[in-house]
Amino acid sequence: MRHVLFILLAAVCFGTTGTAAALGPDAGALSVGAARIVIGGGALAAIAWLLARRRRAAVRAVPVPMLAPESSMHRVPTWLVIALGAAGVVAYQPSFFAGTAANGVAVGTVVALGSAPVLTGVLDWMLYRRFPGTWWLVATVIATAGVVLLGLASAGEGALVSADPLGLLASVGAGLGYAVYALAGKELIGRGWDSTSSMGALFGWSAVASIPILLLTDYGWLATVDGMIMALWLGLVTTTLGYVLFGLGLTALRASTVTTLTLAEPLTASTLGFVVLGERLAPLGLLGVGVLALGIVVLTIGSTRSLARLNR
Repeated sequence: MRHVLFILLAAVCFGTTGTAAALGPDAGALSVGAARIVIGGGALAAIAWLLARRRRAAVRAVPVPMLAPESSMHRVPTWLVIALGAAGVVAYQPSFFAGTAANGVAVGTVVALGSAPVLTGVLDWMLYRRFPGTWWLVATVIATAGVVLLGLASAGEGALVSADPLGLLASVGAGLGYAVYALAGKELIGRGWDSTSSMGALFGWSAVASIPILLLTDYGWLATVDGMIMALWLGLVTTTLGYVLFGLGLTALRASTVTTLTLAEPLTASTLGFVVLGERLAPLGLLGVGVLALGIVVLTIGSTRSLARLNR
């Protein structure tokens, strides 16, 4: 149960992103996203390095578990797993912002977050030849429907009719990027990495890759007090703390389960928008929140029962 809680707490951290950006200075989305990864990813890499030094002797004495023989992933070199995961982290940012720029924040976010658990479950099934489970399927359908209702309540009926196909493709690309780094993190853990080292490697290398992206944008907002506070919150809380918790949850849960649980992110974002920013939530939006919460409850119950069976 605590691993489910870790993921839900991580989703709460992720869900503060929009409110933090709204309360901060006016800055380009690409610049803010790159700064977030540079600060948060760099901090994750530093934490992982420090913890690795302290545990080096113990890690050497522990045999590294191998993947099941039926998995095709055991033939993929570890460096390639890290590279693919870091690429997923980097690709998520511009894909997400391109989708929201083309179709609006509501529709872009709905497509990105709604596609992530589906794509993760499909990739998990393809790579490891294991069906994510009936609980995952039911909870994903329910939770995704809730996210769609939230988007419809925010965007209005006309937004979906005039949606830009390339923008929708970009949002699906963001969901795919999310799925790739979730699976890469789980793969590293399966090879004997601890959760912090796994997230540190993926986000550390993504931070290196994000430096030139940041330098190509207008990053003058970082020189202001409000800008630095916003950057530190987005980096250290929504990224470093969030993904430490995310990694801890990955140690015992399937990546497909994890990405569905993180649909608590739009639930958090909607609540903060209502309470902190004074946004009004339409009746359809309230229904979406309720449906989304139901999906999370269903998956939490299913994950708890699965872990209980494994521990018997």
